[in-house]
Amino acid sequence: MLASIGLAVGFLAITTLLLALLLVFAERRILNYGPCTLDINDGKKSLVVTGGSSLLSSLAENDIFIPSACGGRGSCAYCKVKVLDGGGMVSPVEEPYLTPEDIKANVRLSCQVKVRRDIKLAIPDELFLAKRFQGKLVHKRKLTYDVVELRIALNQPESIEFAAGQYIQLESREYAGRDAVMRAYSVSSIPSDSRHVEVIIRKVPEGICTTWVFDHLQEGREVYLSGPFGDFKLSDTKAPAVFLAGGSGMAPIWSILRDMRERGDDREAIYFFSGRNQDDLFFTEELFALEKELPNFRYVPCLTREDPNSEWKGERGRIPAVLPKYIADATAYEAYLCGSSNLIDACVDALKQRGLQETNIYYDKFE
Repeated sequence: MLASIGLAVGFLAITTLLLALLLVFAERRILNYGPCTLDINDGKKSLVVTGGSSLLSSLAENDIFIPSACGGRGSCAYCKVKVLDGGGMVSPVEEPYLTPEDIKANVRLSCQVKVRRDIKLAIPDELFLAKRFQGKLVHKRKLTYDVVELRIALNQPESIEFAAGQYIQLESREYAGRDAVMRAYSVSSIPSDSRHVEVIIRKVPEGICTTWVFDHLQEGREVYLSGPFGDFKLSDTKAPAVFLAGGSGMAPIWSILRDMRERGDDREAIYFFSGRNQDDLFFTEELFALEKELPNFRYVPCLTREDPNSEWKGERGRIPAVLPKYIADATAYEAYLCGSSNLIDACVDALKQRGLQETNIYYDKFE
């Protein structure tokens, strides 16, 4: 009886797979949608593409790179664009990632929109500047037990223009039966070093890309990345700034602070960094040295699980509990936060309690 059930289940699985393959074949080989026009940003750019592929891949083939971390599987929701006409119905794959407001505003996942006819769409203008880069890993440095820094020399193109705080997408290679994927990492280097890209990566248990970085990627290897992406960057207002981060959330703040030093930006700034214990800290000497180079800057590392009997003389506890000692009134501040959702949400609440305005809060969350 059990053997019969097993055979039936196996037959059903094989049949389902064959049907799926036939559908893919029909989509790509039998159905001929012919040339389709992509009208981007009301005529700012017009592309003629061969119908049948996803909107995401059709744009990428024409050097317009939309952020995507899941390889077009519809599971990351990074590749949102506005499809104003010609995108068809919202698919069941998209629905969990689109709010009612998104749907009303014609927001779609570009990896799930098939190009079957002419399409009108809108994307942020800065995505026209994103490129795919080929480079070489020239340095891989261990910063803590679970954090590494990569330094990549760019070969093609040879330079990148970005604002401190933006991110790139790193492409992993296939390994040990794992597919190649793209993952987003904030750039930790400074914009003036345009021939290189540095990123700070924290190991995620079973993470496809981080496992590749930690266990397989070696110095001298060819790597691919795309970008820059994102609007997380310092404003031009000169308002006092409070920076808050944890773990690899250090990356964009490290870029912003060194860019401030280079540009002579002397605005008041304070940086709270969260770690469990001293083993989680890195760039500590450099950040305290930065206090001497930026006269209105202060660095405050906060440890949540440090041994009570250790020699640590710095702050102990979570940032929201430590923050009131340094900022009594946050009304005039702008806040820049990068880290886990829990850390950011708790810090935002603490800052709002001290008068920080919602419009002056900028963050980059790690889910």
